[in-house]
Amino acid sequence: MTTLQELLQQIESHIPQFEKMNPAVSQSTVGWQLDHSLLVINGVITQLKSATPENYKWQFKWIRIYIQITNTIPRGKVRAPKTVTPVKVASTEDLKAKLEQAKKNIAELESLPPNSYFTHPFFGNLNLKATIWFLKLHTKHHLRIVNDIINKG
Repeated sequence: MTTLQELLQQIESHIPQFEKMNPAVSQSTVGWQLDHSLLVINGVITQLKSATPENYKWQFKWIRIYIQITNTIPRGKVRAPKTVTPVKVASTEDLKAKLEQAKKNIAELESLPPNSYFTHPFFGNLNLKATIWFLKLHTKHHLRIVNDIINKG
């Protein structure tokens, strides 16, 4: 099983190729994909840390169930919310700083209550366990795009 730390190592290994682009795969660069992934990780964990666990309520969402069963995010079907859309081209320094913050945030996950949660725009409320699943799935999705940008040139 891939851990979030292992996924961060993969992100780190791709930072030197941040300017690479392949319009046949994506209109964005490797750097955009990495930046978006790090913005999501850091933003979601920040929400988890500020959540009130007593307020967590599980919600049935068919789209979440479908994605959990297929364990994949379809490409090109959804646009990233503005809060996690990079607004400028990140430099290697920016990416490294966000990566270091993500490492710290991920290390803090173990100390959070199980009903810490964040509200996903499509999946609804995700508790700690479901959030970790989502972060892995989302990061793997963008790393696959990164690998395709790099390798299908």
